[in-house]
Amino acid sequence: MSIHLVIIDAMNLIRRVHAAQPNPDDIASTAQVCCRALTKIIRSSEPTHMVAVFDHTEQDRGWRAELVPEYKQGRKPMPEALQQGLDTIQDAFWEMGIDSLLSSGDEADDMIATLALKVASHNGQVTIVSTDKGYCQLLQPTLRIRDYFQQRWLDSPFIEKEFSVAPQQLTDYWGLVGISSSGVTGVPGIGPKSASSLLNQYGTLDDLFAAENIEPKWQKKLEGNQGLAMRCKQVATLKTDITLGFNLQDIRFSAK
Repeated sequence: MSIHLVIIDAMNLIRRVHAAQPNPDDIASTAQVCCRALTKIIRSSEPTHMVAVFDHTEQDRGWRAELVPEYKQGRKPMPEALQQGLDTIQDAFWEMGIDSLLSSGDEADDMIATLALKVASHNGQVTIVSTDKGYCQLLQPTLRIRDYFQQRWLDSPFIEKEFSVAPQQLTDYWGLVGISSSGVTGVPGIGPKSASSLLNQYGTLDDLFAAENIEPKWQKKLEGNQGLAMRCKQVATLKTDITLGFNLQDIRFSAK
């Protein structure tokens, strides 16, 4: 049997739905809208396996904050009503036949990346449903990313248009420009156009910092910042070796 695993970046979906509700305290309404979205996703993708992955709710920002202390430092906390209502939403997902995977310290992004690559490497089709472009570093023929809200695929042509680099260069790109939404600064003075131009010329961060023919204006900005760039790249790189503690059979999808 051919496998199609659909992974829902749960908080990415839920927080966007919740933010659009006229009454943010009405968690039942948020759950209903989320379930309607999931119904559309199921109809269009016809999954054989499906899971919704949730971030842990502790304040610990994890190993990435050890590398870059500013990582997610200024992010707004989850609204209290939503945090208290997550069990209700998970129960609603369960009623649809969708199990929830809850992280216990690892970020949901890393858990999703680990699961997605594990299935894709065994020739299963994987669709990650999220607006998070960070997943695009995982792109391959059997692994794709769907932006449900914009109704678009975050594929190689999208990455080329958005960042002017290849998917496999994205972590190098973020190592140079940073990730503003997560408080990751990147190399001061290196913007998106400069980063893509340098990577198109040199290929990788390692080759860029090893090069001896860099224009003086870029050399001056890069000098002394290799360690910073490498830390920012590491923060942007998804872990794919998380211990998940379940097998694919556990998340087989059967509509209820």
